[in-house]
Amino acid sequence: MNVGIAEAKNKLTQLIHAVERGERVTICRHGRPVVDLVPAEPLTPPAPKFGTGKGKFKFDSRAFQPMTDEEVDAFIEGRY
Repeated sequence: MNVGIAEAKNKLTQLIHAVERGERVTICRHGRPVVDLVPAEPLTPPAPKFGTGKGKFKFDSRAFQPMTDEEVDAFIEGRY
């Protein structure tokens, strides 16, 4: 489907629906094609790559000491 710029401006919503249905829409200026409306690529975040956090985090073993039974009980009861 070819449409002029003024018509595209007035019927943008309908043109977007046409593209969503799979129709090709070309916007023309003075009869010459200027822009094609095409469906957008779905935005998917890139998958994290193994090892990309290497060197960015520092492990401090003092922060990961086992809890005593009393500390576990206090934590469960909301006193910790």
